[in-house]
Amino acid sequence: MGAHPAYKEEGPPQRLSVAAFNMDATEVTNRQFARFIAATGYVTDAEKPQAGFDEAGGVVFRTPTLTNPSWWHFIVGADWRHPEGPESSIDGRDDEPVVQVSFNDAKAYAAWAGRRLPSETEWEYAAAAGAETVYIWGEERTLEGAEMANTWQGSFPIDNTLADGHAKRAPVGCFPPNDFALYDMIGNVWEWTDSEFLDAPASLTGDRIYTIKGGSFLCAPNFCRRYRAAARQAQEAGLPTSHIGFRTVKSD
Repeated sequence: MGAHPAYKEEGPPQRLSVAAFNMDATEVTNRQFARFIAATGYVTDAEKPQAGFDEAGGVVFRTPTLTNPSWWHFIVGADWRHPEGPESSIDGRDDEPVVQVSFNDAKAYAAWAGRRLPSETEWEYAAAAGAETVYIWGEERTLEGAEMANTWQGSFPIDNTLADGHAKRAPVGCFPPNDFALYDMIGNVWEWTDSEFLDAPASLTGDRIYTIKGGSFLCAPNFCRRYRAAARQAQEAGLPTSHIGFRTVKSD
């Protein structure tokens, strides 16, 4: 774990072992999550009043402007059915990864499916798929000029050239799988793990901080080079956002 560290929190490299496990080939999709909701009547955290805001909603990325330079906004009414806010919809987007799901929501889905969230070690092992290169497909961010994952091309957060063909989340499986036949382990959306993030930044105020892995469609060469298996980031367990999803595992 932690090979080729680009950020301090990724290293130093260490050698660990994991027992055999089965992992979802793709991130959990809107279609799959809808089945869970229909079967259980579960209400996600984004559909409940959020601590510090006292209204239901989630955090959404929006391109900054001269009058509003922030790119993260708490949007009332944002939830898994309306990932960018109440004016948005997942109609026709069944195969995109579900977002605006908290750690609690992801764990609830996994339990319903008879599975669980991966540990950080399991996730990184599965993402690397035996690769020892900087990126799981080689030493360069692109392969023979082709984009290998749904990330941000251009200067974040203003200019996205859309060289990969996607402005936001892509339907799962649009890019080549890794050598374990797993899709979108890099890019598209960050993914929850069941591992707490020790020594989390002081700016995160939640009472539970967990590790997310894999980077997202917002990772760019000039800002967030976390489209690598070793990359990791801290995230408040109860805060749903428009760029975090998950996949599940089951021990063999």
